[in-house]
Amino acid sequence: MSVSYTVDFHGKTVQIELTKTAQSHLAQNQTPLFVEMELYFSCLIRKKVRFNSSRAKDSAIPVSDHLSVSFHPVMTRACNKDYEGDAPPLTEFPIEKPAPYVPRWLKIDYKGGGWQGEFGYD
Repeated sequence: MSVSYTVDFHGKTVQIELTKTAQSHLAQNQTPLFVEMELYFSCLIRKKVRFNSSRAKDSAIPVSDHLSVSFHPVMTRACNKDYEGDAPPLTEFPIEKPAPYVPRWLKIDYKGGGWQGEFGYD
């Protein structure tokens, strides 16, 4: 059975769901898990969930004793579809009114020896 939390980001409620396996691994951790929902603007828009990123630690909102979550919009300085690797260098993407870009939900699981996550807007 999963567990759900709600968190407020910029006046918008985000529903956070953890699977039973994720709950079990969180309970075993000595340090909190920092989760970042990254919304990446470039030629296209990409969503990515990052675990224990340094940016997440700096801007995280505590959800429980073992979990903190952040939302981070970023963009590239230029659109380069031929870039190889995870992503070209990023820069902050300040959004004047971020609430419409904040996701409605975040799902966290622990599978195959690692953290997995996804977020969405529906």
